[in-house]
Amino acid sequence: MRTSNYRKFKITKKQAKLVGGAAAVAVLAGIIFFFAFFHVSKVEVMESNHYTKEELKEMVLTGAFSSNSVLAPITCSKNNVQGVPYIEGYSVSRSGRNSIVISVREKSVVGCIPYLDSYVYFDRNGMFVEGDKTRDESVPYFEGIQVKKVVMNEKLPIKDAVLNTAVALSTIFAKNDLQPDYIQLEDDSTIELIYGDITVKLGKDKYLEDKMSRMVAILPQITGEKGILHMENITESSKTVTFEKEEEEVTAENWTGGYDENGDYTGDGEYDENGNYVGAKPKTALDYAKENWVGGYDEEGDYTGSGEYDENLKYVGSEPTQELLDSFGDWTGGYNESGGFDGVSEYDKDGNYVGPMPDNDGTSSGDTSEEDSEEDSSDTNTDSSDEDTESYGDEESDG
Repeated sequence: MRTSNYRKFKITKKQAKLVGGAAAVAVLAGIIFFFAFFHVSKVEVMESNHYTKEELKEMVLTGAFSSNSVLAPITCSKNNVQGVPYIEGYSVSRSGRNSIVISVREKSVVGCIPYLDSYVYFDRNGMFVEGDKTRDESVPYFEGIQVKKVVMNEKLPIKDAVLNTAVALSTIFAKNDLQPDYIQLEDDSTIELIYGDITVKLGKDKYLEDKMSRMVAILPQITGEKGILHMENITESSKTVTFEKEEEEVTAENWTGGYDENGDYTGDGEYDENGNYVGAKPKTALDYAKENWVGGYDEEGDYTGSGEYDENLKYVGSEPTQELLDSFGDWTGGYNESGGFDGVSEYDKDGNYVGPMPDNDGTSSGDTSEEDSEEDSSDTNTDSSDEDTESYGDEESDG
């Protein structure tokens, strides 16, 4: 009979504990080594049009495994992102033992329009892709496009012609980096671009590339000016552009004078610091009020210049002050029909009827007949500002 040469080994509980402990220590050491060896020390973030690199890091790298270059791509990548404006998804990839790369897929936004108390963003197909209470200044903003209803991920109720114009303009702005403050699309499909105090009238959606290329060249020449840049008449044969300059009214606040002919500052000299004649300093509202104040008489009817009565011994109070005029707000009245300032009459310094001074509760003080009001208001004069016109370009004729 054959006998077995194998001998049975009996493991004691103490030995089993030692083996188990050693295995646990080995596993723990392996885990520590794994996280230490692949610890992320460098994060590269691809450019985003809407978020900074730090914002994207904070947004993407969340969770316990985000600091490990092996696990972060698995746990931090997302194909669908909810509640993150302008982002469709983001991914994390490993670029080295201790480095990862964050990239985002942004929604293709070409324009923004107002809707209720929010802003609606749409893509080149007119799809509503985002809504926000805050306007994103980097996205072209269109005034004049009105919608009654919007549904996420559905096409906005915008006419195809209007949408095509919006997309074309957005594409051009992306090329030349001259995005306006906003774009006004009128009911007759004419286009206006607003750049601060300059309005660029493009007219209809024709020859846009030509118009915009000329605008890019002209705008730097009129920086700081006010007026209208007329480009609506540009065609294949006509290339003339005119700038209708708005002359700013000279007031006491923007007057540049105060120097005499010798260049010395006197405060009331009629020259500017460069020796240019600019005329006398314009009068302020307080100057007009004081000069035409109906008071200045004392109780005996003698003129003192500071008495609180008028020549008919009617009490009118103290001489006008800036505080008094400031209390009028936007009301420009306070003058009577004869041009005298009494602080309560319903005409301005130029003789225009402006009505009674509004009370604090929004009602008007004083009584006046409807017939008198209509008669007075019919004599109201309006002032128009002086305007200059400059031409750019030339006329070209096929013939």
